[in-house]
Amino acid sequence: MGEFVNLTVSEGVGTIRLDRPKMNALNVQVQEEIRAAALEAAANDDVRAVVIYGGERVFAAGADIKEMADMSYADMAKRSGPLQSSLTAVAAIPKPTVAAITGYALGGGCELALCADYRIAAEDAKLGQPEILLGIIPGAGGTQRLSRLVGPSKAKDLIYTGRFVDAYEALGIGLVNKVVRAAEVYDAAVAWASQFSRGAAMALRAAKESIDSGLGVDLTTGLEIERQQFAALFATEDRAIGMKSFVENGPGKAEFKGI
Repeated sequence: MGEFVNLTVSEGVGTIRLDRPKMNALNVQVQEEIRAAALEAAANDDVRAVVIYGGERVFAAGADIKEMADMSYADMAKRSGPLQSSLTAVAAIPKPTVAAITGYALGGGCELALCADYRIAAEDAKLGQPEILLGIIPGAGGTQRLSRLVGPSKAKDLIYTGRFVDAYEALGIGLVNKVVRAAEVYDAAVAWASQFSRGAAMALRAAKESIDSGLGVDLTTGLEIERQQFAALFATEDRAIGMKSFVENGPGKAEFKGI
């Protein structure tokens, strides 16, 4: 698909693979290729869940600072919107997503991982938002997604200090969901995603939209979002299949069609 970012699909699992040696620095081209891959993953009915992966050595070590160094305020005022929206395209994939984190996930790389629903990290992984050490702040969602995930106090600690956290501290504060050996990260991510390859795709989409949309509104509005999504699923074939299977065979045996 792109020079540095590609989408591959196997048995219902799509992998968005970053491959810009040596550190998967997120320059403008990589940002736009991430957007393109995310849009393709969202649109492709053969993709039922998505893994975001940077390879065996590194997830992504952040933005391309050499590219940013000479940008003016006017330049960044124009670019900051597309920068944010390129990663938001990953968060908006209406399917389960998992980041397979090896090596470093720093700055924009950490922000990319935050766009996933679930994060699996290698034992030797390092995560962080070190932008403050450059005299700036996270600009691709870090101040917002990190604080929603780990809470404002922990997010302020990481963003104010710019310090890196290891995999086990990340696990302890809720920044990642699981820690495995480095050689097992990608396989563990694929195994997690594969749970959904034959799942009720419309229900999974509704669950994700309800949770994500509800985070930004009051409880009453969130409950209304849930009510509408819940009721809408009674128009799907998978709802009929799932309930019929439950009545006749018990739970967990339905063969969904994804419609």
